[in-house]
Amino acid sequence: MTQASTARRFPDAPPEPRAPEAWRPGFPVLDQWLVDGGDTRLDLDPASGLNRYGCAARPAAGDYDFSSSTASTISPLGWAAAQALAERLAETDSRIWRPVTYGREMDRIRGELLALNGLEDMAGLDLVFAASGTDAHLLVADLVGDATRRPLLCLAIEPEETGSGVPAALNRRHFSTVTALGERVAMGEAVGVGDGGYASIASRRPDGSLRPSADVAAELEAIIARADQAGRRVVLSVTDVSKTGLIAPDLETVVALCWRHPDMLQVVIDACQFRLTPESLRAYLEHGFIVTVTGSKFLSGPCFSGAVFVPARQAKRLRARRLSPGLCAYAAAADWPTDWAAGADLADAANYGLLLRWEAALAELRAFRALDSAEVEAFAGRFAAAVGDRIGQLTALEALPLGVLDRSAIAAPSGWDARQTIFPFLLRPAGRYLGRAETEAVYRGLAGGEAAVRLGQPVSCGERDGVPVSALRLCNSAPLIVEAVAGGNAYGVIVRALEALDQVAVAVAAAQG
Repeated sequence: MTQASTARRFPDAPPEPRAPEAWRPGFPVLDQWLVDGGDTRLDLDPASGLNRYGCAARPAAGDYDFSSSTASTISPLGWAAAQALAERLAETDSRIWRPVTYGREMDRIRGELLALNGLEDMAGLDLVFAASGTDAHLLVADLVGDATRRPLLCLAIEPEETGSGVPAALNRRHFSTVTALGERVAMGEAVGVGDGGYASIASRRPDGSLRPSADVAAELEAIIARADQAGRRVVLSVTDVSKTGLIAPDLETVVALCWRHPDMLQVVIDACQFRLTPESLRAYLEHGFIVTVTGSKFLSGPCFSGAVFVPARQAKRLRARRLSPGLCAYAAAADWPTDWAAGADLADAANYGLLLRWEAALAELRAFRALDSAEVEAFAGRFAAAVGDRIGQLTALEALPLGVLDRSAIAAPSGWDARQTIFPFLLRPAGRYLGRAETEAVYRGLAGGEAAVRLGQPVSCGERDGVPVSALRLCNSAPLIVEAVAGGNAYGVIVRALEALDQVAVAVAAAQG
């Protein structure tokens, strides 16, 4: 065992849930709450106890966990925070008063999330909660679509670079068979009335290399100009960052499009990875961009917890809008600010699962925001350099081309979020690219091994040598940075990352052999 392996953030065994005397009979235990109030993606496999992302409902011991671009198993820190809140809820639980308790707690979460991002002074800024990032996109598309009589077109990058359900959500269609509040729905069926639409553009060439920004900009301009001429309104979904670590399309293009089409174009920043400094988040909001985030990616909170930041001008326009009837089972009234008409159509329900997942995520955010930003940036740079070098050294791995994380077009100051924190790579042993099924098998084998190596799920990245390929992703995260900076274990974190890559190379060689 290496020196780094002895200094892991994870304990030898996950903490056991306490059973206080005040715990009410029949009140679900924390494990049950953490997988409640979402869709089928939260369901645990009876045999493995894991959801479809390979995450458990309680902390796991000893993992090499670098999977935060997909999802993370709850940490001991997050578990402790959620457990403390669950105990308070159990002490006062009453089904009659549960919606009141939920509303009070969600208001507290709302205030703290604004404060931890330095946004409490932004007049008119509103914050809406959603069960997941996909739910957030569905709610935004429905609100913006109903805010005008002009037909709506939602425009985004290719589906492979964002959440799998986001295209359906932006097209105002059910993306699962169960809503956050447990109602059965028909996947793919429209949730609202009116003309919707969805189109996507590619950020990469067929071989996985990046398209020139000028080509992407020209294609976007052509689509938006045609929509303008047809009397349509456009929602442009911009990812910051995508599954493979891109800002797409680039922000210079986005700002130019807004300048040319000010009255028919609404930009939504898909920041569900939440790999942003408070300064970058503020800059987006000051430009009038709606921003969606989650607590379950970079922050490594449990799956799922979404939120939508709505800047003042957009909030003023959308505050009076009602949701389509088909969306009433996606959120509780308290998920919305009290003066939004959308909340009036919703049930006084209590989504304790969402509340507890955000409580866990906020514990991670609180620890991360307490760090010195210069130290965070310095470690992020060290981590990126070490991981990039090791991927280059391992002949079985090939780095996927990455873009520059440039937010200067929105006047965001450079910070740690200009450093790469997602590192995608293809598997190429002995000069032959592994196909998607082979890459999936390597990914699952690593996660299920004795010393589990958890990476971001494979992302389809076109073809190489006629073979459809996928990239695996090793990711930095807020808990890893906290361990490195506040815990003084920068060396250990980096060595664990390099060990994880070495184990990938070993697994690839075994698959090849």
